[in-house]
Amino acid sequence: MNRFDRITAILIQLQSKKVVKAQDLSDRFEVSLRTIYRDIRTLEEAGVPLYGEAGIGYSLVDGYRLPPVMFTKEEATAFVAAEKLMEKFSDETIKNHFQSSMFKVKAVLRGSEKDLVQNLENHILVKRQNEQKLLVNNALELLFKAITEARSLKVSYAGFGKNKFIERFIEPVGVYYEHTHWYTIAYCQLRKDYRNFRIDRIKEIEITSQPRTSKQITLKEYQELYSQQTKHKNIQKVVINVEKKAVPYIREHRCFYGFTEEKDHGNFVQMTFLTPWVKEGFSRWYLMFADHAEILEPESLKKEVKGTINKILEKLG
Repeated sequence: MNRFDRITAILIQLQSKKVVKAQDLSDRFEVSLRTIYRDIRTLEEAGVPLYGEAGIGYSLVDGYRLPPVMFTKEEATAFVAAEKLMEKFSDETIKNHFQSSMFKVKAVLRGSEKDLVQNLENHILVKRQNEQKLLVNNALELLFKAITEARSLKVSYAGFGKNKFIERFIEPVGVYYEHTHWYTIAYCQLRKDYRNFRIDRIKEIEITSQPRTSKQITLKEYQELYSQQTKHKNIQKVVINVEKKAVPYIREHRCFYGFTEEKDHGNFVQMTFLTPWVKEGFSRWYLMFADHAEILEPESLKKEVKGTINKILEKLG
């Protein structure tokens, strides 16, 4: 048990009895009397009204109690929605931890709120377009632990289009969910740079005792660093015409490909993008709606799309 949890448990025990002996606390938490005395001082410094008598024990001033945890109906329904999302969008370990915490939340609800929650659970359904599960049941949990403890992870990872798993040592910066998949931004000791890893491509994961070698930064700091690096890349302007009937289906994802503006031209919408990934990403995204669109510029994008189409035709015989 860490110190914060122990101090919290001591406060709860002090509320449960009129007098609590330091030796009893020492025996329960398997720490020295000196540690217990230090924890008691911490509670006093935090404003908890305690008094102690030598040879007797510690007591709380009569009438002092921590305020009970109470939830409104709106807060209770929010927990139900969150539980449904966690069932579909997290790994098995995180899902189990959340279910355990939900039992505790439901335990402090009033009777009317409990009935509300139980009834509402049967009226919420969350579906995933991609039901692909993570290869490791506790991948998210270990990533969170490595981030908070500033430690490295050993993973067995296969990149896009590769069947061979390679051992990597990574230092995760953060975790995010996008396009039906979980990802982690991490410093890769093999590449000596930050990389984006899709978590469902991790076959094995193990937290190490090795501290991170890179500077620990937040996701926001990484995004700022990434934006600065991108500015120095070869940014290309892309202009396409898209039939109006197809526009609603691509508006959601176009921001990920450097979208800057659109102009209405009657039967079609002209869209402009600024991106360094014309070949790597934009061309394949364009193929999703290519039968309803036209490339105006650059010529290199036209050639890239034609090349991909020819490969597809070869595969089709």
